[in-house]
Amino acid sequence: MLGGAGKANILNSDGPHGSFGPLFSLLQNIIIDFHTKGLYNLCFPYRDSLWLCLLNSGTSVVAGFAVFSVLGFMAQKQGVSIEEVAESGPGLAFIAYPQAVAMMPFPQLWSVCFFIMIILLGLDTQFVAMEVFMTSAMDLYPMVLRKAGRREIFLLLFCVFCFFCQLVMVTEGGMYVFQLFDYYACSGACLFFLCVFESLAMGWVFGAERMFDVIEDMTNSRPNYIFMLCWKYLTPFVSLVSFVCSMVKYKPLTFNRWYVYPDWAYALGWLLALSSILLVPGWALIRLFTEKGSLKQRWRHLCSPDTNLPFISKQKAETEENTFITEMQDLVKSDTN
Repeated sequence: MLGGAGKANILNSDGPHGSFGPLFSLLQNIIIDFHTKGLYNLCFPYRDSLWLCLLNSGTSVVAGFAVFSVLGFMAQKQGVSIEEVAESGPGLAFIAYPQAVAMMPFPQLWSVCFFIMIILLGLDTQFVAMEVFMTSAMDLYPMVLRKAGRREIFLLLFCVFCFFCQLVMVTEGGMYVFQLFDYYACSGACLFFLCVFESLAMGWVFGAERMFDVIEDMTNSRPNYIFMLCWKYLTPFVSLVSFVCSMVKYKPLTFNRWYVYPDWAYALGWLLALSSILLVPGWALIRLFTEKGSLKQRWRHLCSPDTNLPFISKQKAETEENTFITEMQDLVKSDTN
């Protein structure tokens, strides 16, 4: 359980690469910085994003030592195995770990530090998630949301909407609802499945070479080619293997190892999972059947980048060069005539 949760947590923090995921986090940070500082200040965020990914992975390693040393200490005190001390999820953070902190010297100090860390971790995750969502929404509706004050109003409304939707999770039975969402909708197979298609879309549909040109255009430096190998081969393969393993090792959700959810709750959980999983093949089939042309033409059209994307500097230079050559040829022809 802890191993599977750790994989999903790395996906949430580093992107679809799992432990190979710095570039998706890099692109996420570049997107955020592009909308806050502008296009020509991106060389420093490129470096900072790499450092952020390294620090994030390093922090996960240190946290692993801290968590398992505490669990080992509690297991020794109670005379049981580590698996019986606590399971992954909220029980580990809000039951097992506070009990361990209470056994340490100066428990008040460590308790304050621990819960401040939990609060800061939640705020940090929320800031990044909201900023990425707002960036996507502004890109979709620039004429509406880029007017003065509208971005802030939309962000406020979205936060209020999320707040009221999640109030059910802080009720007396909210932990059962939270576990259901966490187990089926927000981690595991859903993330791995979406990561497969996300990496394929970027590495093969949009094109890794084109992505290199975009990053070079924004940062004036070309990424290492090991990233292209990750985008095109390593990331889809690792994500696919992880998805298959998560499906093979699937076990029905239980709460604190004793409460078994009713059948309708499991059905609801799989509906939550399918609500995100089916969007990718569903939208692909809709576009495949609504496009014009033969099946092969529609497939090739859908598997190619949008022709209305803005030109990068390299494409602008090629276009200007071709235009200049054409004008010179026309001029020579007119002089000859």
